[in-house]
Amino acid sequence: MLFISRLVLVMLFMIYLLIMSVLRFSLQPRNPKHVACVARNFSRLARLMGVKLIVRKPADLNDGGPYVFVGNHQNNFDLMTMTAAVQPGTVSVGKKSLVWVPIFGFVYWLSGNILIDRNNKSKAVGTISAVADRIRKGHLSIWMFAEGTRSRGRGLLPFKTGAFHTAIQAEVPIVPVCCSNTHNKIKLNRWDNGEVIIEIMAPIPTVGLERRSVRKLSTDVHAIMKKRIDELSAEARDA
Repeated sequence: MLFISRLVLVMLFMIYLLIMSVLRFSLQPRNPKHVACVARNFSRLARLMGVKLIVRKPADLNDGGPYVFVGNHQNNFDLMTMTAAVQPGTVSVGKKSLVWVPIFGFVYWLSGNILIDRNNKSKAVGTISAVADRIRKGHLSIWMFAEGTRSRGRGLLPFKTGAFHTAIQAEVPIVPVCCSNTHNKIKLNRWDNGEVIIEIMAPIPTVGLERRSVRKLSTDVHAIMKKRIDELSAEARDA
Protein backbone atom coordinates (compact mmCIF):
# COMPACT_ATOMS: atom_id res chain seq x y z
CA MET A 1 0.00 0.00 0.00
CA LEU A 2 2.81 2.42 0.88
CA PHE A 3 4.56 1.59 -2.39
CA ILE A 4 1.49 2.47 -4.48
CA SER A 5 0.59 5.58 -2.46
CA ARG A 6 4.10 6.96 -2.63
CA LEU A 7 4.42 6.20 -6.34
CA VAL A 8 1.16 8.01 -7.09
CA LEU A 9 2.18 11.03 -4.98
CA VAL A 10 5.58 11.25 -6.66
CA MET A 11 4.04 11.05 -10.13
CA LEU A 12 1.41 13.70 -9.32
CA PHE A 13 4.04 15.99 -7.82
CA MET A 14 6.29 15.66 -10.88
CA ILE A 15 3.44 16.30 -13.31
CA TYR A 16 2.37 19.38 -11.33
CA LEU A 17 5.95 20.64 -11.09
CA LEU A 18 6.67 20.18 -14.79
CA ILE A 19 3.43 21.86 -15.90
CA MET A 20 3.97 24.82 -13.56
CA SER A 21 7.58 25.10 -14.76
CA VAL A 22 6.47 25.30 -18.39
CA LEU A 23 3.95 28.03 -17.58
CA ARG A 24 6.40 30.04 -15.50
CA PHE A 25 9.53 29.65 -17.61
CA SER A 26 7.69 30.46 -20.85
CA LEU A 27 7.55 34.07 -19.65
CA GLN A 28 11.37 34.20 -19.57
CA PRO A 29 12.56 31.28 -21.69
CA ARG A 30 16.15 30.04 -21.38
CA ASN A 31 16.88 32.21 -18.33
CA PRO A 32 19.64 30.45 -16.32
CA LYS A 33 18.12 31.50 -13.00
CA HIS A 34 15.33 28.96 -13.63
CA VAL A 35 17.67 25.99 -13.20
CA ALA A 36 18.30 26.42 -9.47
CA CYS A 37 14.57 27.02 -8.96
CA VAL A 38 13.43 23.81 -10.66
CA ALA A 39 16.28 21.86 -9.04
CA ARG A 40 15.21 23.01 -5.59
CA ASN A 41 11.64 21.92 -6.30
CA PHE A 42 12.75 18.48 -7.49
CA SER A 43 14.75 18.02 -4.29
CA ARG A 44 11.47 18.26 -2.34
CA LEU A 45 10.70 14.78 -3.62
CA ALA A 46 13.16 13.51 -1.01
CA ARG A 47 10.61 14.11 1.76
CA LEU A 48 7.98 12.12 -0.11
CA MET A 49 10.51 9.30 -0.41
CA GLY A 50 11.34 9.30 3.30
CA VAL A 51 14.86 10.62 2.75
CA LYS A 52 16.53 13.19 4.98
CA LEU A 53 18.82 15.32 2.82
CA ILE A 54 21.85 16.96 4.41
CA VAL A 55 23.69 19.47 2.21
CA ARG A 56 27.05 20.91 3.22
CA LYS A 57 29.01 23.60 1.42
CA PRO A 58 31.84 26.07 2.05
CA ALA A 59 30.56 29.24 3.73
CA ASP A 60 32.11 31.50 1.10
CA LEU A 61 31.13 29.45 -1.97
CA ASN A 62 28.65 31.95 -3.40
CA ASP A 63 31.10 34.82 -2.96
CA GLY A 64 33.25 33.39 -5.74
CA GLY A 65 32.59 31.76 -9.06
CA PRO A 66 31.77 30.97 -11.67
CA TYR A 67 32.70 27.32 -11.26
CA VAL A 68 32.54 23.96 -12.97
CA PHE A 69 30.71 21.68 -10.52
CA VAL A 70 31.53 17.98 -10.90
CA GLY A 71 29.13 15.54 -9.22
CA ASN A 72 28.95 11.76 -8.92
CA HIS A 73 26.12 10.26 -10.98
CA GLN A 74 24.52 7.23 -9.30
CA ASN A 75 20.96 6.59 -10.50
CA ASN A 76 17.56 8.19 -11.12
CA PHE A 77 17.36 9.26 -7.48
CA ASP A 78 19.94 11.94 -8.33
CA LEU A 79 16.92 13.92 -9.53
CA MET A 80 15.85 14.44 -5.91
CA THR A 81 19.24 14.30 -4.14
CA MET A 82 21.90 16.07 -6.19
CA THR A 83 19.41 18.77 -7.20
CA ALA A 84 19.50 20.01 -3.59
CA ALA A 85 23.11 21.08 -4.18
CA VAL A 86 22.54 23.13 -7.35
CA GLN A 87 23.62 26.71 -6.66
CA PRO A 88 22.11 29.94 -8.06
CA GLY A 89 23.55 30.89 -11.43
CA THR A 90 24.31 27.28 -12.36
CA VAL A 91 23.18 25.42 -15.48
CA SER A 92 23.85 21.81 -16.34
CA VAL A 93 25.28 20.26 -19.47
CA GLY A 94 23.24 17.33 -20.79
CA LYS A 95 22.95 15.20 -23.90
CA LYS A 96 20.70 16.43 -26.70
CA SER A 97 18.53 13.31 -26.51
CA LEU A 98 17.12 14.58 -23.19
CA VAL A 99 14.93 16.99 -25.12
CA TRP A 100 12.86 14.03 -26.37
CA VAL A 101 11.86 12.95 -22.85
CA PRO A 102 8.16 13.92 -22.59
CA ILE A 103 7.61 17.24 -20.75
CA PHE A 104 10.86 16.90 -18.74
CA GLY A 105 12.99 17.39 -21.85
CA PHE A 106 11.15 20.58 -22.78
CA VAL A 107 11.48 21.93 -19.22
CA TYR A 108 15.18 21.03 -19.22
CA TRP A 109 15.71 23.07 -22.39
CA LEU A 110 13.33 25.88 -21.43
CA SER A 111 15.03 26.46 -18.08
CA GLY A 112 18.33 27.35 -19.76
CA ASN A 113 20.44 24.20 -19.54
CA ILE A 114 23.00 23.42 -22.24
CA LEU A 115 22.39 20.51 -24.61
CA ILE A 116 25.30 18.89 -26.45
CA ASP A 117 25.71 16.11 -29.01
CA ARG A 118 27.89 13.55 -27.22
CA ASN A 119 27.93 11.23 -30.23
CA ASN A 120 29.62 13.74 -32.51
CA LYS A 121 33.29 13.45 -31.58
CA SER A 122 34.36 15.82 -34.35
CA LYS A 123 32.49 18.67 -32.67
CA ALA A 124 33.74 17.92 -29.14
CA VAL A 125 36.50 20.56 -29.12
CA GLY A 126 34.15 23.22 -30.46
CA THR A 127 31.50 22.29 -27.90
CA ILE A 128 33.96 22.63 -25.01
CA SER A 129 35.08 26.02 -26.31
CA ALA A 130 31.47 27.18 -26.66
CA VAL A 131 30.62 26.12 -23.09
CA ALA A 132 33.79 27.78 -21.75
CA ASP A 133 32.81 30.95 -23.62
CA ARG A 134 29.36 30.92 -22.01
CA ILE A 135 30.96 30.58 -18.58
CA ARG A 136 33.19 33.61 -19.16
CA LYS A 137 30.69 35.89 -20.90
CA GLY A 138 27.59 34.95 -18.93
CA HIS A 139 29.32 34.53 -15.57
CA LEU A 140 27.61 31.14 -15.44
CA SER A 141 28.56 28.14 -13.37
CA ILE A 142 28.28 24.73 -15.05
CA TRP A 143 27.24 21.41 -13.54
CA MET A 144 28.58 18.23 -15.15
CA PHE A 145 28.56 14.53 -14.30
CA ALA A 146 32.12 13.63 -15.30
CA GLU A 147 31.45 9.88 -15.32
CA GLY A 148 29.17 10.40 -18.31
CA THR A 149 26.70 7.73 -17.14
CA ARG A 150 25.01 6.40 -14.00
CA SER A 151 27.23 4.20 -11.85
CA ARG A 152 24.36 2.03 -10.51
CA GLY A 153 26.28 0.62 -7.56
CA ARG A 154 29.65 0.25 -9.29
CA GLY A 155 31.31 3.01 -7.28
CA LEU A 156 32.75 6.18 -8.79
CA LEU A 157 33.39 5.38 -12.46
CA PRO A 158 36.38 6.73 -14.43
CA PHE A 159 35.98 10.36 -15.45
CA LYS A 160 35.68 11.68 -18.96
CA THR A 161 37.76 14.82 -19.48
CA GLY A 162 35.19 17.28 -20.86
CA ALA A 163 34.51 19.02 -17.53
CA PHE A 164 38.22 19.50 -16.92
CA HIS A 165 38.97 20.80 -20.42
CA THR A 166 36.10 23.25 -19.93
CA ALA A 167 37.34 24.48 -16.54
CA ILE A 168 40.89 24.99 -17.81
CA GLN A 169 39.74 26.84 -20.94
CA ALA A 170 37.40 29.07 -18.93
CA GLU A 171 40.03 29.46 -16.17
CA VAL A 172 37.50 28.73 -13.42
CA PRO A 173 37.79 26.38 -10.43
CA ILE A 174 36.52 22.82 -10.34
CA VAL A 175 34.14 22.20 -7.42
CA PRO A 176 33.62 18.53 -6.51
CA VAL A 177 30.11 17.62 -5.31
CA CYS A 178 29.98 14.31 -3.46
CA CYS A 179 26.82 12.39 -2.60
CA SER A 180 26.73 9.43 -0.24
CA ASN A 181 25.66 6.08 -1.64
CA THR A 182 22.00 5.74 -2.68
CA HIS A 183 22.28 2.39 -4.48
CA ASN A 184 19.83 -0.10 -2.93
CA LYS A 185 19.25 2.41 -0.11
CA ILE A 186 15.97 4.05 -1.11
CA LYS A 187 12.87 1.84 -1.22
CA LEU A 188 9.37 2.98 -2.17
CA ASN A 189 7.80 0.60 0.36
CA ARG A 190 9.87 1.80 3.33
CA TRP A 191 8.78 4.76 5.48
CA ASP A 192 12.24 5.88 6.57
CA ASN A 193 15.00 5.70 3.98
CA GLY A 194 17.57 7.35 6.20
CA GLU A 195 20.04 10.11 5.46
CA VAL A 196 21.69 11.11 2.21
CA ILE A 197 24.61 13.49 2.64
CA ILE A 198 25.73 15.79 -0.15
CA GLU A 199 28.91 17.79 0.29
CA ILE A 200 30.05 20.61 -1.96
CA MET A 201 33.81 20.63 -1.51
CA ALA A 202 36.31 23.48 -1.66
CA PRO A 203 37.06 24.87 -5.15
CA ILE A 204 40.16 23.54 -6.92
CA PRO A 205 41.88 26.32 -8.95
CA THR A 206 42.70 25.79 -12.63
CA VAL A 207 44.25 29.17 -13.52
CA GLY A 208 47.63 28.62 -15.14
CA LEU A 209 46.95 24.99 -16.04
CA GLU A 210 47.44 23.92 -19.65
CA ARG A 211 45.75 21.32 -21.81
CA ARG A 212 48.39 18.72 -20.96
CA SER A 213 47.35 19.01 -17.29
CA VAL A 214 43.81 17.75 -17.96
CA ARG A 215 44.46 14.07 -17.29
CA LYS A 216 46.28 14.72 -14.01
CA LEU A 217 43.58 17.15 -12.85
CA SER A 218 40.90 14.59 -13.67
CA THR A 219 42.77 11.83 -11.81
CA ASP A 220 43.38 14.03 -8.76
CA VAL A 221 39.74 15.14 -8.53
CA HIS A 222 38.56 11.54 -8.95
CA ALA A 223 40.76 10.42 -6.04
CA ILE A 224 39.53 13.27 -3.82
CA MET A 225 35.89 12.52 -4.61
CA LYS A 226 36.17 8.75 -4.22
CA LYS A 227 37.67 9.12 -0.76
CA ARG A 228 35.05 11.64 0.34
CA ILE A 229 32.12 9.65 -1.07
CA ASP A 230 33.27 6.60 0.89
CA GLU A 231 33.47 8.70 4.06
CA LEU A 232 30.04 10.26 3.54
CA SER A 233 28.49 6.86 2.78
CA ALA A 234 29.88 5.44 6.02
CA GLU A 235 28.60 8.46 7.95
CA ALA A 236 25.10 8.19 6.44
CA ARG A 237 25.02 4.43 7.04
CA ASP A 238 25.90 4.87 10.72
CA ALA A 239 23.46 7.75 11.31
